[in-house]
Amino acid sequence: MAEVAIPPSPVAAAFRHIQWDPLSSLRLTPQETALLRMAETNPIEYTLGDARDATMYVRVLLKLLAEASFNVSGHVARISEECNENRALDALDADPLGVVTHYAIAKLHTILTTLSSPWAAENGVSVGNVFYAGVEGDLIEQWKSLLRVISKGKGDLYAQRSAALCLAQILLAACPSQRGSVSAPGSVKDVSARVPSYASAIEPLEALTAWAISQLKSSNALTVGTTVPAIMTLMSATEGRQIFAASGGIKYLSRQLRQREKKGSSSGPSSLGSERRSGSSVQQLYELAFCLWCLTYELNNFADVRADFAKDGLPVVALVELVSSAPREKVVRVALAALRNLAACSADVRPEPGTASRVDSKVFLGEMIACGLMKAIGLLRERQFTDPDIVDDVESLHLLLADNFKEMTRWEVYQNEVETGQLQWGSTHTDAFFKENAKMMEGKDGDFHLVKILISLITSKDEDVAAIACFDLGEFCRHYPNGRAIVKRLGGKELAMTLIEHDNPELQRHALQCVSKMMVHNWEYVK
Repeated sequence: MAEVAIPPSPVAAAFRHIQWDPLSSLRLTPQETALLRMAETNPIEYTLGDARDATMYVRVLLKLLAEASFNVSGHVARISEECNENRALDALDADPLGVVTHYAIAKLHTILTTLSSPWAAENGVSVGNVFYAGVEGDLIEQWKSLLRVISKGKGDLYAQRSAALCLAQILLAACPSQRGSVSAPGSVKDVSARVPSYASAIEPLEALTAWAISQLKSSNALTVGTTVPAIMTLMSATEGRQIFAASGGIKYLSRQLRQREKKGSSSGPSSLGSERRSGSSVQQLYELAFCLWCLTYELNNFADVRADFAKDGLPVVALVELVSSAPREKVVRVALAALRNLAACSADVRPEPGTASRVDSKVFLGEMIACGLMKAIGLLRERQFTDPDIVDDVESLHLLLADNFKEMTRWEVYQNEVETGQLQWGSTHTDAFFKENAKMMEGKDGDFHLVKILISLITSKDEDVAAIACFDLGEFCRHYPNGRAIVKRLGGKELAMTLIEHDNPELQRHALQCVSKMMVHNWEYVK
């Protein structure tokens, strides 16, 4: 699991100046106030070492969140940079409950970090002992205050990001796949360790995942950043990966990873970085790619996960673009690892139900070839990498792609190219190819599926793709009986005509030729 770190609260300098007695709206009892003061004067290990103190301290912090988050003024939420002590004290005066919210979350994060340390294992304390209660080991009800901060704390990036991470760490402890890492089996401490109830954590896991995916739908990198640490944490458990995938997470991760469409064939690897979604840092790309890589470990276990990875070809396109643009070695490493898992996955253990189409490595290798991964891998083989994992993945993918390419017909290569929308000039975009394969454009069901996709690609922002789509449609009109009427009926002529006066002369030429081929019966004489 990748180590997930979060920056400190911007008002952390004010924490030691909080006066609990005047904050009557928090409704703290004298005992709770005394516990907060005691925890400030002692090392965190001292407080957590006593089971009763640890449980009560956590509940008090969650109570602070529940009470404070209702009455914050929003002043602290608008502070994005770390404050010096004077500015932090000004924030405490202006928005004391906003500072208290940050204080409670920061302390919870410290507790969870400590409970994951070797000290906790040696002393028999765990997240399960502290955050789960009763004979059944149910999650304590106060967890909902974290969800409230996550879902209602709009604008407070620190509070949302840190609260989501804390909740993810708490819920992770209940996942059966993680229980072996809570304490050493057979140790004396196992006798007293409380086994958290996974049943009590399912609903909170689903709620956290739903919020995380809603954040991934945003085009704002800061908004996406609030959810990434929590998602990375959930990815370390197979239960977290299953729930995330079942909620549509693969699609939204892939969308976030997608580069902005290239403006033309002149855009090379060096310019792709500047074409990315505004505000996406290399670190965030790495984290998103890491999450997608983790999800590939469920490919052999769930047909639905394979289907989500195959849907629209989006995940493969996103990963291939990362490899091609090579923003940083660590990003390339996780993207290659994910592609290798896709290229080696099998449907034998968990086949698709009923009459559903089989999705396995052959499907993904076809998509990779259509997206131009063979060329990218060829370039990577010429580079010198210090990481042996990258070298191994590059060689593995090279062999898998080469073997699969030998087995593919030219038509299969073309079909994959169109279905992924990654059109590139080559031998499948020629007069000879369409003379031989125009009949294949009908499709298995006679619905002219590929023709419909080509018509949609006329409007692509990638001018190369739009030009190739125009060329292919024109050749289809020439070589398929009644092809002109079919393309016109599907709206291809109107879309192509909109490009006749395009600024790009090459696209303009192909659009004009496309329209001409739809109108002229003996095109070869016009040429």
